[in-house]
Amino acid sequence: MKLKKLLTLNVFLLIFIASFSQSYVGHSIDNYSGIQGAVYNPSSIVGSNVRADINLFSASVFGGSDYFGINVSDIIKSDGGFDFEEDAEKSPSDANNFFFNADVIGPSFMFNLSKRSSIGIVSRIRANLNINNINGELYEAIVDDFDTGENFNFDSEDLNGTIHAWAEIGLAYGRILMDKPNHVLKAGATLKYLQGAGSVFMSSPGLGGQYTASSETLTTEGELNYGSSRDFEDNEIDFEELTSGFGLDVGFTYQWHPNRDNDTLPSYKDSYKLKVGVSVTDIGSINYSDTEFSTYNLDATVSTSNFEEDTEDFLEDNYVGIETDKATKVKLPTALHLLIDYRISKKFYVSAQADLSLVKDGADFSNAVLNTVLVAPRLETKWFSFYAPLSFRQYGEVSFGGGLRLGPLTVGSGSVITNLLSDNSKTTDVYVGLKIPLYRK
Repeated sequence: MKLKKLLTLNVFLLIFIASFSQSYVGHSIDNYSGIQGAVYNPSSIVGSNVRADINLFSASVFGGSDYFGINVSDIIKSDGGFDFEEDAEKSPSDANNFFFNADVIGPSFMFNLSKRSSIGIVSRIRANLNINNINGELYEAIVDDFDTGENFNFDSEDLNGTIHAWAEIGLAYGRILMDKPNHVLKAGATLKYLQGAGSVFMSSPGLGGQYTASSETLTTEGELNYGSSRDFEDNEIDFEELTSGFGLDVGFTYQWHPNRDNDTLPSYKDSYKLKVGVSVTDIGSINYSDTEFSTYNLDATVSTSNFEEDTEDFLEDNYVGIETDKATKVKLPTALHLLIDYRISKKFYVSAQADLSLVKDGADFSNAVLNTVLVAPRLETKWFSFYAPLSFRQYGEVSFGGGLRLGPLTVGSGSVITNLLSDNSKTTDVYVGLKIPLYRK
């Protein structure tokens, strides 16, 4: 695996452009979301507004950076000629960050076992990328093979990055723990069997130096660690040779039904006034027993005139390094999800959500979600829902979007309005799904 793959967004951009994939911002809280709701909080599969839900295919993509800023109207006008690295607005700093996740939910289903319990099977393919605290000018120089006529200095502390791809199949179970006339408490868990396709990672506690354009020399100081699992190929992700692991999602949901007279009336037939949910997702990790790991001493001055060669060869030719094989544990992007959902009237709701990473900042061999607080009004009926989420995202990004559910079809984006109106949007997400919902009578 070449280090340059981790330092560039070429992989991210190709996946984003080619996939038409999308993120479930606003949709996961819908009382008719089914499988997508169970992914967010497994307790939502019991006592829901569907007696069964069969997911045929759904996909999500969420990505961005505080380095790149895009103007969607420029992309549309370019007729396919927009170059992210050349045409996007750039905001380089000593600590730029890049993030990306893709989540494809394959054939999955959920159904009620009884009035108080439900079960589901969820199959997914996922890919995550995080690069934290990289100097923006150094990043651009590496992407351009140091084809720049300007001098620059750089200083990055706690630089780290991880790409990880894996598949999972989960067994979800939800149960109503308390069913009183005005109060309902639900719990759920999803035990996941993980199959790792591979990972590549890098880290440096401190990386500084300067580039001199006139002599095409790079002076660096510090240390760089990088490595990859042997089953992570240069040009593609291979899901044929997989590494096993286990994961867990857990969640609880409380509902207040002020007008429910007795507990013989199912809670889904008397809409709650208030719902509060809490869940922790992606507890677990995948162990890769055979990982190539290299540590380089970067205290040197080297020529960049031949940087177009393979980046790994460039490091080996110019720096003193030590290579070892060892086992590596790659952690899942563990996250805490909080929800408050309030029913304004029979069909109108407003929700507030928080998605918070539980992974330590800068942790090696791990991915993390983007910390987000979201407020989303919605219109919700059996066959149709509309969402208008407003998100406050990490690194200061505010995003506004929209989405809808029309029977079996769901489409939307948590940032589509912002992307269309802003000339410097730093995050983008879109989603689509097709399913067979079996509504309750």
